[in-house]
Amino acid sequence: MSKKQTTLRILMVFPEVVPFAKTGGLADVAGALPCALSQLGCDVRIVMPLYTRLLGQVIASGPTMEDLSVPFGSQILGADVYEAKLNDDVRIYFIRRDEFFDRSHLYGTEKAEYFDNAQRFVYFCRAVLALCQAVRFRPQVVHCHDWQSGLIPAYLKLSFGSVGFWTETRSIFTIHNIGYQGRFGAELYPLTGLPYHFFDVGGIEFWGDINFMKAAIVSADEITTVSPRYSKEIQTPEYGQGLEGILQTHRRKLHGIINGADYQNWNPETDPHIAANYSRDDLQGKLTCKRDLLREVGLPKRLMKRPLLGVISRLADQKGLDLLAEVIEKVVAEDVGLVILGRGEERYHLLLTELASRYPRKIAVRLEFNERMAHRIEAGADMFLMPSRYEPCGLNQMYSLRYGTVPIVRATGGLYDTVKPYDPKRGEGVGFRFTAYKPEAFWQAIKRAIKLFNQPKTWRKIMKNGMAKDFSWQASALRYLALYERILGKP
Repeated sequence: MSKKQTTLRILMVFPEVVPFAKTGGLADVAGALPCALSQLGCDVRIVMPLYTRLLGQVIASGPTMEDLSVPFGSQILGADVYEAKLNDDVRIYFIRRDEFFDRSHLYGTEKAEYFDNAQRFVYFCRAVLALCQAVRFRPQVVHCHDWQSGLIPAYLKLSFGSVGFWTETRSIFTIHNIGYQGRFGAELYPLTGLPYHFFDVGGIEFWGDINFMKAAIVSADEITTVSPRYSKEIQTPEYGQGLEGILQTHRRKLHGIINGADYQNWNPETDPHIAANYSRDDLQGKLTCKRDLLREVGLPKRLMKRPLLGVISRLADQKGLDLLAEVIEKVVAEDVGLVILGRGEERYHLLLTELASRYPRKIAVRLEFNERMAHRIEAGADMFLMPSRYEPCGLNQMYSLRYGTVPIVRATGGLYDTVKPYDPKRGEGVGFRFTAYKPEAFWQAIKRAIKLFNQPKTWRKIMKNGMAKDFSWQASALRYLALYERILGKP
């Protein structure tokens, strides 16, 4: 990516960032977009919580700052601040307060969200703003991501906009998944320290509760979502999760910018996690990767000649696990293999474990988030399943395309935007799509793929079509940069 001369100071606020903490695609975005912006010349800094799992990675050199004063309701609480580098240019700050972030998971267990998530992320939002002033980093744009940082645009608009330090700061809020909004009881509103009048239908109030995401939507200078299709979908009752009305009201500041794929980490030509590297021009290594994956997960070698299907997903209804559960026995009846990696709802843990024990030579399940295994599945599988009920953007379908692993997806959100169905007449297209959220529609798409897998020349064409696609972060970063310059009034 070529450098563009700019002097913009950007603060990125994320609840999770690769390689430090991850529950989903948001963390991948957090690990890539700041680096792409820094290559365009921006001074980008990141703030995230210091979770327990990070202690060994970032505290060896001790805190950069101790006892940062953070307003919290009627109290002032302390925070310790640690620093690291995401790359040579991007500095990342970690907010440490153990009673809020010393947990086994980021936001909750498989059974339930943490009961005090409101308190945890009110504190985090206040700490982010206190940190900027303490280190004298005056951002021109604060770019907040998902509900965990949703109060920051409201603070900037309602509480700090007239304060000298923040008068020139503008805010952008990105909705990565509207299904997670940060909705809590109204009794917690005083804890935020926001003005009384903001608890209103045009503000943070949502059916008698408070809603962090809604606070950001009404307060931010601009709103983005992570694909053009999703920006339209969330303005409808089917996908808006109750926020479609407020999004329609603010539609003039709503933009859809597709996420990019991090090809530095997801590239079969250089990937250190896979058994053999390969390229669009030399696919021999993909067979080696398939053979190695079958060996690692304990599936038989005879599946080398049959389709091997991969799933890397949070195991939840949103990701279409209910559809997968309905068709999985039909799939294995076709004499194909299935490798599933992920964690999520306990009922899917139990179901998939039982199916793997019933079909040990057809199904392999790993109930974990494992980056190395994710790379090996992308490289070793022939097809990749993403039957999402909704999918704001999705990254795995982009990774799959680059790895020659043909995606089978539902036509929603970013999956619609990035996976063009294969057209046998024109020889164009990169995968398979289905529209109706029904098991039979999903099954028919899988059957179409299996049929063409048995036509090696055609299948190779589909693979190569996908591998030629470029969803790098450069175009997306340039669009964000244009948006930053627009809200700052720069030509």
